[in-house]
Amino acid sequence: MRKPHLAALFLLLAATVAHALDAVPQSEYRQRRIALAEKLKGGATLLFAAEEPQLDFMPYRQDEDFYYLSGWNEPGAALLIISAGPGSVDRLGTQIPEHSYREVLFLPARNLVTEKYTGIKMDAATKDVTEKTGFAEVLSMSSLPQVLGSFLAEDRRRASSLFTQTDMSSAHAAVEFTGATLGNSGLSAKEVRPLLIPQRMVKSDAEIDLLRKAAVASAAAQKAGMKAIKPGVRERTIAGLELAKMLESGCERPSYAPIVGSGINSTTLHYSSNEATMEKGDVVVIDAACEYSMYASDITRTMPIGGKFTPRQRELYEIVLGAHRAAAAAFIAGKMRLGNVNQRGPEVTDTLDKIAYDYINTHGKDLHGEPLGKYFLHGLGHHVGINVHDPYDPAKPLDKGNVFTIEPGIYIPEEKIGIRIEDTYYVDADGKLVNLITNLPVEPNSVEAGMR
Repeated sequence: MRKPHLAALFLLLAATVAHALDAVPQSEYRQRRIALAEKLKGGATLLFAAEEPQLDFMPYRQDEDFYYLSGWNEPGAALLIISAGPGSVDRLGTQIPEHSYREVLFLPARNLVTEKYTGIKMDAATKDVTEKTGFAEVLSMSSLPQVLGSFLAEDRRRASSLFTQTDMSSAHAAVEFTGATLGNSGLSAKEVRPLLIPQRMVKSDAEIDLLRKAAVASAAAQKAGMKAIKPGVRERTIAGLELAKMLESGCERPSYAPIVGSGINSTTLHYSSNEATMEKGDVVVIDAACEYSMYASDITRTMPIGGKFTPRQRELYEIVLGAHRAAAAAFIAGKMRLGNVNQRGPEVTDTLDKIAYDYINTHGKDLHGEPLGKYFLHGLGHHVGINVHDPYDPAKPLDKGNVFTIEPGIYIPEEKIGIRIEDTYYVDADGKLVNLITNLPVEPNSVEAGMR
C-alpha cells in the first residue's frame, strides 16, 4: 500500500505540471470567443470546465471546448460569453437597450482541504487573476446565476438564443436554476458544440506548432517500440516502452489507449488489451501516439516481429503504402473530402478514402483470388486537434488549416496479417499537404533496418 503522504506529494506534483502546458497566445483564445459570439446573434453561451476526477483513478483533463475557448486548465470553472445585440421593444412597449459583447470567467471557491492533495488552485480573489487567465472580468462562481439571470431577465426573448454543453450535469443544473430564478421552469439551452466545429477545424499556426511537437514525441515513442520488437516480447512491454518515451518527451498522456497487436491481434482494429506474446513470423501493428499540451497526434506502423517481412507480408505492406501515397498525392485543397466506407461507389470522385480503396482493390488478391478491397474495413482518416478524433463536418472538403490522418489498412484474419500505415497531415497556407510525421521509417526496407 502506498504511503498517504507520498500519494499526496505525487498528486501535488501532477497538479503543478498541469499548469505548465504550452498554449496558444491569450489573444488567440479571445479571438475564438469573439468569433463564437458572432454566431450567437445577441444571445449567450455558458460552458463549464470538466470536474475533478476521483483521486487516484485518473488524471485531470479539461473539457475540450472549454479549453479551446479559454486555455484554462483547472476544474470547476465556467465561461459566459454574451454577444452584442441591438436595442428592441418588448411586447409591452418597453424599450430594451442594446448590449455590448461581454465575457466572464467564473472560478469556484477554493477548497483548502482538497488542495492538500491536488495542489493550489486559483479563485476570483487570486492576485493578478485577470493577467493569469487572460480575462478582463473574473468573478466568483456564486455570481453566475445573477449575471446570467439579469441578462435574460432584461429581455426574456434572449432565452431562445442560449447555448451550452447540453450533456453536462453542471450546465443542465445551471440552466434549470437560472430558469427557476426567472419563474421559467421550462428554460432550456441549445447545444453549443455544432457552432464550434467550423472554428476547431481550422488550426492556427500556434496550434500547428503544438501538433508538430506532439508528432515529434509520438514518432520518438514509435522508434523506441520498433527497436524492442522481437519474438518472446510481450505486446504490453512494447506499449510500456512507448508510454515511457512519451512522458520523457514532455507529453502529459497518450492520445488514446496504445494498440500493440501481433499475429491475429493485428487484424482487430482497436485491439488494446496488449496481452499476447509476440511470435516470430507474425507482424505487429502499433498504433500509439501522445498529447502535447492538450494537442494530439496519431501514428500507426506495422513491423515484422522477426525483423524481416515474409514475401506475402511485404506484398500486402507495399499495397497499403501505395494506397496511402495515392491518397496523399490526390489531395487538392478545397476539393477533396475524407469520405468513409459508405462512399466507395463508382459515382464517388471527391474523397481520399475512395482513392485509397480503389488502389487496394486493384492491387493484389487474397488467398482465394478475390480483390483486397473488402479487407479495408474502416474510413481513411479523421481530423486531429485537441481530440485525436477532432470534430469536423464530413460534408466539407479538406482545406487550409485542416489537420487529419491518412491511414489505409488491410486486415485478413485467415492469414493472421493486419497492416495499417498512418500519418498525421496538415494543409498549409498555400494549400499544400504537409506530413507532420517525419524521421520515422515507413518504407519496408527502412522499417526492417530501423528494427535492427
